[in-house]
Order: sequence, then structure tokens, then C-alpha cells
Amino acid sequence: MIKQLRVTVDGRVYAVTVEMLDEGSDYGLPPPIAGARPLVAPVSLAPPAAAPVPVRSASTPAAGAGEIRSPLAGRVVTIDVKPGQAVNEGQQVATLEAMKMNTYIYAPKTGHVSTVLVQPGDVVEEGVVLLAIA
Repeated sequence: MIKQLRVTVDGRVYAVTVEMLDEGSDYGLPPPIAGARPLVAPVSLAPPAAAPVPVRSASTPAAGAGEIRSPLAGRVVTIDVKPGQAVNEGQQVATLEAMKMNTYIYAPKTGHVSTVLVQPGDVVEEGVVLLAIA
């Protein structure tokens, strides 16, 4: 029997089609061995106990001239500079992680860091201002 179900994961709703197997039907599988552990571990669909990390969206206020925006959506791994710190053009200022790949963010010009708007662990969308150089 085929059933249509609605599943919500991380606040997103998905429509899924599920085939319901008949109880007692082995579908050609060998009989279970008494006392044997199942091959597949049980899965918990409960959300993790940790508090959700706030997502910085493109609605974050602009930092003005010299702003450095996120080139992609991801998680901030490191912020390598502090407000007031002098930076040179091409110097690494932050690292983002998306899909298990690190993206390094470099200063577009020489100057001083005027503002840092994110911190490690923040999840950001593409285009969000990360920091500004004056």
C-alpha cells in the first residue's frame, strides 16, 4: 500500500510517498536469527538537544563601504581579525564551511577592521555582511 505523508525537518515541510509493507511479509528475506541484533540501528527523529544557532540573513544591516559579504550560505568557522586590527589586501579574515568544504575569505583592500558582525558558529546566508574594513 502506498501512502502520502507530510514530514517536517528543520522547519521545512516535505511531501513524501511511502510504501507500507505488509506485516508478516518477508519479501524474500531470510528469517531473522533468534537473539541477533538488527542490521540497522534505530533512528531518532527528535531534534538535537542543543539550542538552535541563529541564522544571519541578508536583512542584517549593511556595514557601509568596505563591507565583506558572504559569498555563499554556510557556517562561520573562524573570524581571524578583531575590530581595530590593521589588515592588508589579500589577508585571510574569515573561514566559512558549507557542505564540508572550507571557503577562505580575504580582505579586498588594506585598512583597519571597523566592524565584525558574525562570530564562529553562526549560520549565514549568501550576501550577509560578515565584517567591514575602513
